[in-house]
Amino acid sequence: MSRSAPHLALAAVAYRYGPNPVIDRVDLEIGAGERIGILGRSGVGKSTLLQIMAGLVAPSSGSVRLDGAPACGPVPGCTVMFQRPALLPWASVLDNVLLPARLSGRLGRDRGACAAQARRLLDDLGLGARAEAKPHQLSGGQQQRVALARALASEPSILLLDEPFSALDPEMRASLRADVLRLARARDLTLIVVTHDLADVAALADRAVVLDGRPARIAADFALGDDAEAELRRRLAALPRDSVAHDAAGVTGRAA
Repeated sequence: MSRSAPHLALAAVAYRYGPNPVIDRVDLEIGAGERIGILGRSGVGKSTLLQIMAGLVAPSSGSVRLDGAPACGPVPGCTVMFQRPALLPWASVLDNVLLPARLSGRLGRDRGACAAQARRLLDDLGLGARAEAKPHQLSGGQQQRVALARALASEPSILLLDEPFSALDPEMRASLRADVLRLARARDLTLIVVTHDLADVAALADRAVVLDGRPARIAADFALGDDAEAELRRRLAALPRDSVAHDAAGVTGRAA
């Protein structure tokens, strides 16, 4: 992955909420197909940074570039999977997965192909038999799998995850992480996950970025090796004592 020609690049990105600075001069380059975990304690600005990457929130200053071109507004080929599934409660599982195709107009042009694609995604996630079920008939883990299928239905090149595992029990978290990694690898997606859980980063990422401070800045940026969790703990422990590394309840205490 070439750092000289990043797929997604943030340059001196800052964000203010009213008079309050939230993020200060973040520089970050992400190569195509790279898998990045952005760590930080709750409230540090991880989700805000993710939304800036997706083009859902405009930075107060600085720039976002996709393949070298300025990105204004929603970033093409980028989709976000949020903490809550946010499924349409009145729609079937299949219709929820078809939502991106409906919004883009593809469904009206070729419903058969769109439906076949959606059913393949559901089959791949073990939900083929639940295509006609409503969201309230599914478990929390199944709802998140529907949200994952919906995110992938738009055939993105960049998948952003905003702590989508946080409401799940440890066994379901591990299972869904495995599905995300398998599907991201199969599609050669650029994967960016924001979390305060070491296990999410260790399972999904080949590089970790630590966001810390008020306003938030990048405190560390390093590659992960074969023993990703051990590398994370070693690197975080080397940060200053008032940093995210020592927020044991937030970052280091919940590895699953």
